[in-house]
Amino acid sequence: MDLNGIIGIVLCFVVLGVWGMGSVQNIPLFIDAPSVAIVIGGTFTALVAGYPGNFWKTVPGFAKMFVVARKYDIPETISLIIGFAEQARREGILALENSLEKLDDQFLKKGIQLAVDGTEKAKIEEILEAEKESIEKRHMANIAFFESMIAMGPSFGMMGTTIGLVLMLKNMSDPSMIGPAMAIALITTFYGSIVANMIGWPMVTKLKIRHTEEMEEKQVMLEGILAVQAGENPRMVQYKLSAYLKPEDRAKLEASKDKEKTGR
Repeated sequence: MDLNGIIGIVLCFVVLGVWGMGSVQNIPLFIDAPSVAIVIGGTFTALVAGYPGNFWKTVPGFAKMFVVARKYDIPETISLIIGFAEQARREGILALENSLEKLDDQFLKKGIQLAVDGTEKAKIEEILEAEKESIEKRHMANIAFFESMIAMGPSFGMMGTTIGLVLMLKNMSDPSMIGPAMAIALITTFYGSIVANMIGWPMVTKLKIRHTEEMEEKQVMLEGILAVQAGENPRMVQYKLSAYLKPEDRAKLEASKDKEKTGR
């Protein structure tokens, strides 16, 4: 579980509620049902109108990524691929078929299977690049969904402000109506900012980070699979894939491989 996102959002509300509003006792002043209906209801219904029904099946999974993090361990992936290169060098590439059942990642599994089946390098690259593009399109579509939420939250907030001002001006002769109308005018803008900056922005940012991590891992896998298929020297495979690592991770990988060679 990656609770940083949830903790951060909760702390945002605490900062606003405790320090920003001056006192916890002032929080009820910022709760207004019509404003919630305009901003939250308006944003949600606009998203429902804009996205087809089958798209909504994917939204919970991507929202879940906000709190459930998959660990992208690129050094471990590189070590695994180097192991495949060493095994293919010793026993032939067909020997890798026995290791396929141990692989959890379907992208890597597909690539190694293609190499074992004797598929040409260009064809393997074409298939795996298409797979990467498919993953990227899925990610971008869901990121765009939350970006739409960021854009529409403040927009509906401004709509609420307009509604509140119209109601206030229309009822200037009735002092009892001015307060509620002004509350709608001001609080809807506040709610729009909450939707955009405290909910939407953290989700989009984290999804983009997750996307970058996954694409980097998939690129490492692609380069490694092509190197194994070409029968490259395991040491060359290590040097090639280490370019994707931070200097400290690269040093650890080299130390690990040197230790394996010396048997210590």
